[in-house]
Amino acid sequence: MFKALALKAALAATVIIGWAVAAAAQAPPAAPPSNSPVFRPTLGDLMTAFVQPRHLKIGLAGQTRNWEYLAYERHELEETFEAIEKLVPRYRNASMEDLLKMVEEPLKVLETAIKARDAAAFDAAYAKLTDACNACHVATEHRMVVIQVPRASMFPNQNFAVPKP
Repeated sequence: MFKALALKAALAATVIIGWAVAAAAQAPPAAPPSNSPVFRPTLGDLMTAFVQPRHLKIGLAGQTRNWEYLAYERHELEETFEAIEKLVPRYRNASMEDLLKMVEEPLKVLETAIKARDAAAFDAAYAKLTDACNACHVATEHRMVVIQVPRASMFPNQNFAVPKP
């Protein structure tokens, strides 16, 4: 009898603890205290942290003609631009949607070249994408930010060559 009672008590305690854990997991996180520093990335931060590395990886993978990885990374770049458009809807006096139209067509041309696995078309499309990035920098009065085809990798721990079967 005592064993049965102890087992029921343990089971009840487990259920109660489970409910408490589930309730705590569903509660929204507490807001940071008002004196807590909150990092709000600027457009420059987003471009340097997310766009520039993707552009670089596309360039490096393009040099090795790693078509599968290129398709992945081109899509990631496109998604990054979409996220930036939501995070920074306006930059100075321009809508981010209008600014990002500069890279819209080059990204489509790049996608076509990648799908066709056409090396010459890829090189031309990547150059157009790079030119579009620089045109956007000029339009936003950041002509000193000049993007180029990468000459070296900042990712020494990543191999951009096509994996061997």
